[in-house]
Amino acid sequence: MMYKTLSITSMCLLGSLHLCGSAAQLSPAEQPSRQFMFDDFNYQSFNQAQKNGWMVRTETGHPGIKGAHWWKEGVTFHPDELNHANFVMRLTSKTDGTAINTRQTQVCHKRKYREGTYAARVYFNDQPQYGPDGDGIVETFYAISPLKAPMDKNYSEMDFEYLANGGWGEGNHALFATSWETFQLKPWTKVNQYDAVRNSLQGWNLLVLHAKGDTLSYYINGELFAQHGPEVFPEVPMSINFNLWFIQEQLVKNPAMRQYYQDVDWVYFSKDTQLTSQQVIEQVTHLRKNNVTHHDTVPDWSPKQDDYCSL
Repeated sequence: MMYKTLSITSMCLLGSLHLCGSAAQLSPAEQPSRQFMFDDFNYQSFNQAQKNGWMVRTETGHPGIKGAHWWKEGVTFHPDELNHANFVMRLTSKTDGTAINTRQTQVCHKRKYREGTYAARVYFNDQPQYGPDGDGIVETFYAISPLKAPMDKNYSEMDFEYLANGGWGEGNHALFATSWETFQLKPWTKVNQYDAVRNSLQGWNLLVLHAKGDTLSYYINGELFAQHGPEVFPEVPMSINFNLWFIQEQLVKNPAMRQYYQDVDWVYFSKDTQLTSQQVIEQVTHLRKNNVTHHDTVPDWSPKQDDYCSL
């Protein structure tokens, strides 16, 4: 099934929000009461992003190539190729198949998110910028809590994971929606629910997730493609994350360096609401028309959770 049929407003979004026409305004009733986080990633350096609650991972560990470095310098900001007035966040990762020369990237926001609407506009790549193609590469948007102990029942995680070269039992391309109850690394044991879209998603994609009641609903480009039930609904607050990593068992047998990237145009979270993909587009368009590049009224969790950027 192909998830490429979008409304006119959606197609406008996938071109350039700055060139869109008028969008639905926030109602007077919504403006003072809605708690939401929006970031347009309109930064020149990561130090600027850090002031708005973003962290970059440097701690070695799962997932990816065992012993690989998590690379702060791999998180950068660039003009949008279609509209140089718009900036995007870029995650760049590279490998030659060895742990010592592998660089993976992860960026995280504060641990204070649970029920609500999560959304991001993400550019997926099917091929490397340079070097041999074929590695198992995972391009992501997700929310996660720390795993306090193996098989911890209060662990929470909700993932969009795009495997540009396939993997995990799927073919050439796959986007996984995975909701986790818990897991342990050794021996590998997992409790989760997942679904997969089996086609190329090269280019810009709108990813939306509803976490409400006891149901998780995943949307790609306006189409519902996965729903998961109360067994995997998050119990604890999570951080919002993006990362780009390699699957250890699916590396090309080639010593040449190869480099991949994914771009993120913006990220949006609305607390305790269920907004359609169209409504998310309208809200983001409105914010951009009003030159809002960052907004965060989502309160800290009570009690406040320690910030972290790791597994």
